[in-house]
Amino acid sequence: MAEAVRMPLLSDTMKEGVIAEWHKKVGDTVKADDVIAEVETDKATMEVIPYVDGTLLYLGVEKGKGVPVNGIMAIIGKPGEDFQSILSAEGLAPAPANAEPASAPVAAEPAATVAETAPAVSSSDDRVKASPLAKKVAQEKGVDIHVVKGTGDGGRIIKRDVETFAPAAEAPKTSKAPVAAVPAMPVGQEGYTDIPNSQMRRIIAQRLGESKFGAPHFYLRMTLNMDKAIEARKAINDVSPVKVSFNDLIIKASAMALRQHPAINSSWMGEFIRQNHHIHIGTAVAVDDGLIVPVVKFADQKSLSQIAQEAGSLIDKARTKKIQPNEFTGNTFTISNLGMMDIDEFTAIINPPDSCILAVGKITPTPVVENGAVVVRQLMKVTLSCDHRSVDGSVGAKFLQTLKTFVENPVTMMV
Repeated sequence: MAEAVRMPLLSDTMKEGVIAEWHKKVGDTVKADDVIAEVETDKATMEVIPYVDGTLLYLGVEKGKGVPVNGIMAIIGKPGEDFQSILSAEGLAPAPANAEPASAPVAAEPAATVAETAPAVSSSDDRVKASPLAKKVAQEKGVDIHVVKGTGDGGRIIKRDVETFAPAAEAPKTSKAPVAAVPAMPVGQEGYTDIPNSQMRRIIAQRLGESKFGAPHFYLRMTLNMDKAIEARKAINDVSPVKVSFNDLIIKASAMALRQHPAINSSWMGEFIRQNHHIHIGTAVAVDDGLIVPVVKFADQKSLSQIAQEAGSLIDKARTKKIQPNEFTGNTFTISNLGMMDIDEFTAIINPPDSCILAVGKITPTPVVENGAVVVRQLMKVTLSCDHRSVDGSVGAKFLQTLKTFVENPVTMMV
């Protein structure tokens, strides 16, 4: 009996998935563990596996179009099997005879790897045989894809080939794909470029708009003396198996402060306030399409080196779009750190369902007066954005005081 492959829920905020790539065409044989499509969510690009053997009878939408969660992506069954009843039960129009969606995607050749399969482009007209993802990565890295050796089926170049490519000193030059010169803009001529919003950018706009205008924000600012933190970090990294960053110190300090101030570790649920007993700290990470928030779970129970190892791995996965839904969901508190980008201080929009987010600026040598004398201290400014529905000003202030104690005396986090 024919079975529908439905759009899975790949993140807690997902409402629809956009087909980034089809890896099968109607008529192809499909195995239960084949990757039939890549789907772009608001967080990352994920692979979809049908979990059923058979022949691909129907594709619901073309590449670049969205399918709502639990909507029909495709139908798999026996060759020639009638599947129109499945569509009619969903209120969908009957499929045409060939069962392809309008402007159907180009057929994909058999996959080279589970992680990356994509339609190949014929090289008969000086075009290279490579997956779209490989081409995109090559463009971003400035790699001439014509000199990359492909390891995929039929010599197709896949993403891994580009990422591991190391040009030899005598690498041959090629004139197949000259770099296009940027056209000079005539003096006094106006112009603009319209950039289509990605699925991630649309969801960011929706969720943060709802947060900013739905949750009454207020902001608490505090300046932290980082002198001892700088000394402690150096001493820690002399013995730590992984490099501990200042952000790792802030994650640990925040987690321990949250343990003492559970009202901050909460969510506004409408009819009640949920105080979470677990502490899962998200860290905002910039990616090409926007922001994603990998989550270090049970951060209060982990050592600094464990936090550094886990946070580093999650950030790498986020930037390479390999992060999984369970790794960017479940946050109870979020940190947004722009100190490494030379930002003095800023305010951040609360990341739902959290009640608070901590914005962290850079560490700056600053003259201060102590005991009537001017001394230079390494200072860092932080701003706590709070949802006034669930957190009052005094509660947020007490949390920052505790955070300040931990950051300014890191040894207190180790006893």
